Amino acid sequence: MVELRELCRTYQIGDQVIEAVRDVSLAVEGGEFVSIIGHSGSGKSTLLSMIGGLARPTSGKVLIEGEDIWARDDAFRSDFRNARIGFIFQFASLIPTLNAIENVALPRSFGGRRRRTVDEEEAIMLLEKVGLGERLFSYPNELSGGQQRRVAIARALINRPALLLADEPTGDLDEETEAEVMELLLSSCREFKAAFLMVTHNRAISEGASKVVRLKSGELQ
Repeated sequence: MVELRELCRTYQIGDQVIEAVRDVSLAVEGGEFVSIIGHSGSGKSTLLSMIGGLARPTSGKVLIEGEDIWARDDAFRSDFRNARIGFIFQFASLIPTLNAIENVALPRSFGGRRRRTVDEEEAIMLLEKVGLGERLFSYPNELSGGQQRRVAIARALINRPALLLADEPTGDLDEETEAEVMELLLSSCREFKAAFLMVTHNRAISEGASKVVRLKSGELQ
């Protein structure tokens, strides 16, 4: 489903060359949960950005469903990200002026696929699946942190992505809510057969992973 081949990312600051990610190769199958752990500054977020088509690698390849995404143009990557990749970040990043249904259906507004009634019906189905059937019309400021995170998960799943990427997805949650969110993520990936790749510094939330790898100074250990 997802294959990384000798992925590298370097930055130059003055005369200094910084190797943020070095020669990372990794394969993730559909329905598989792979956790990449590492301290702050280890290159985790940079790696995730390259996999998600947001930051161009200095060298190497990212193949998703056999498609070399960095061999294509920006327009293709933009459409591909929206259609085939779901993102969940440390903060829910919901649009404050949209209610839960509208936030979840938002990705359908791009790429010419919007069918308002169908989109809203699917958004409602996903919100019910994540336990928010009674908060469909609530705005972000009316939801708890855990509830906002559930909306963000539903939003990431609305286009049935092949790949779900999560960057510290439970960083601002208490332990009980953290466990609930992780179980929700895992069950959703199994149901939709999405490859799930998470980066975190928290070893505890990696317990359900089928594979755990460590990133240190930009290299997989």
